[in-house]
Amino acid sequence: MELRQLGRQGPRTGTLGLGCMGMSGMYGPADHAIAIRTIHAALDAGITLLDTGDFYGMGHNELLIAEALKDRPRDAVQISVKFGALRDPAGGWGGYDARPAALKNFLAYSLQRLGVDHIDIYRPARLDPQVPIEDTVGAIADMVQAGYVRHIGLSEVSSATLRRAAAVHPISDLQIEYSLISRDIEHGILQTCRELGIGITAYGVLSRGLLSGRWRPGASKPGDGRGRFPRFQPGNVERNIALADTLTRFAAIKGATGAQIAIAWVAAQGEDIVPLVGSRTPGQLAEALAALELELTATDLAELDRALPEHAVAGGRYPESMLASLDSERGDAVAD
Repeated sequence: MELRQLGRQGPRTGTLGLGCMGMSGMYGPADHAIAIRTIHAALDAGITLLDTGDFYGMGHNELLIAEALKDRPRDAVQISVKFGALRDPAGGWGGYDARPAALKNFLAYSLQRLGVDHIDIYRPARLDPQVPIEDTVGAIADMVQAGYVRHIGLSEVSSATLRRAAAVHPISDLQIEYSLISRDIEHGILQTCRELGIGITAYGVLSRGLLSGRWRPGASKPGDGRGRFPRFQPGNVERNIALADTLTRFAAIKGATGAQIAIAWVAAQGEDIVPLVGSRTPGQLAEALAALELELTATDLAELDRALPEHAVAGGRYPESMLASLDSERGDAVAD
């Protein structure tokens, strides 16, 4: 697998990264043994970046990754960890905490659960509105100096916050949603990242499964939280499935699947972008990996723009209550 550089001073990773969130129940029950096999298959295929969060399954995801990596060389993989999202025993959400003392506590627990002596990329899951980003990044920089963290990343923040953070310490990458039907970053944030030498790790490249062309209402399993997202709700989901079906028809002409075209489209947007695929089974992973064999021409990209116009999607990418916590949705507003 070819490598891509995450930011001017970030790590080199495989062209695709593996997002591990879905292996800890966020989209319904996941099979433990199959998840381990999927991680192994990803590493064997040349994927080097594993993305997780300390709040995925309240630590379950980190323990899962630790088990998968126990017989693998530590330097053969980069582990990206998001921190700061607060959970309660019932699985509810309680905001974000990115205070310096809190993040050092979160980091200590992540190192223990993962069974490693350092984390390759450490990032707040969201901007904590009560803590200046300079304080958060400064505290992670202390952990870089101490050897517990290699690189600092951010997630879902605005251009203004990126500039403030980068003034404290180099930022390797911004993790943010980016797909054929979620293209807001093209109107400022992507340009800021490139100006500052910050890479993009793009999540949601299949828009939580919508663009696979296989998801249909009623397909969700118990515990699958997608039903509360606007794009999956009645009145919106029918229009979005029609978009996915259009993508599937385009893909068939190319001898591919809708999911493969969606992944290839994100990968084609720049050498500084690493799509994260949320494959939960070896079969899903194999389909995602095959996207790297596709070459989308300028004509293909133009046809996709016409078939799936930027604002054709129905519904926001998050519920309103969650959008309120996204600094990236505030334009260049300074949140501190």
